Amino acid sequence: MGKNSAVRRLDLGYFVRPASEAGGPHPRVEPVLAYLVRHDSGLILFDTGMGDAGRETEVHYRPYRRALPAALSASGVTLDDISMVVNCHLHFDHIGGNPLLGGKPILVQDVELSTARRGGYTAEELVDFPGATYEVVDGEAEIRPGIRIVPTPGHTQGHQSLVVRQSDGTVVLAGQAHDFASHFASEQLARHAALHGAEQPLPPYRPWLDRLADFDPRRVLFAHDCSVWEPPGTGGR
Repeated sequence: MGKNSAVRRLDLGYFVRPASEAGGPHPRVEPVLAYLVRHDSGLILFDTGMGDAGRETEVHYRPYRRALPAALSASGVTLDDISMVVNCHLHFDHIGGNPLLGGKPILVQDVELSTARRGGYTAEELVDFPGATYEVVDGEAEIRPGIRIVPTPGHTQGHQSLVVRQSDGTVVLAGQAHDFASHFASEQLARHAALHGAEQPLPPYRPWLDRLADFDPRRVLFAHDCSVWEPPGTGGR
């Protein structure tokens, strides 16, 4: 199941996180990444890049956008080829290309869509646009053979990740469940230490890491970090 799945990263630009948010004396440039999942049943797009959230946000983050059609074209794909969209969450930097995909099912957690529709959360015109077609998910769900949505709350209450089983191991598209691969690695180590009975105090880790561990992931990919997490001993860095 899922052995014919393949994952390809899409570069959709970057934004500049100001020093006040970056946790240091300097601003930080962060990529905006989406992922194309090829499956026997069709192409799935995980996130769609940055939308325009207004002048204030533009000045604050100074985004550079690579158009979604151009990014798809570099992979030999068009908008028409996409069969389904999965958004990790509905902030403007993950749903910018959604309006280009009107009529395609968009899978999102129920709590995430409800929060976005209450206002003051994201760019509302990127949520309810002409042709917007949502398939609401409540918790975990297998959406295609070998492809499963798993809730990974934290960055937002309704954040979700995509687990893709491949012939060479499972890939997790973690979105912004962690900002960086190194943060994911640190929590993974904290979990292992706790499971091995290491003496407290230990750093906390997010409880859904236990669920992701059930899939024995070989790679974990992120929305704002080009680095890839791999388990120790796989030859990865």
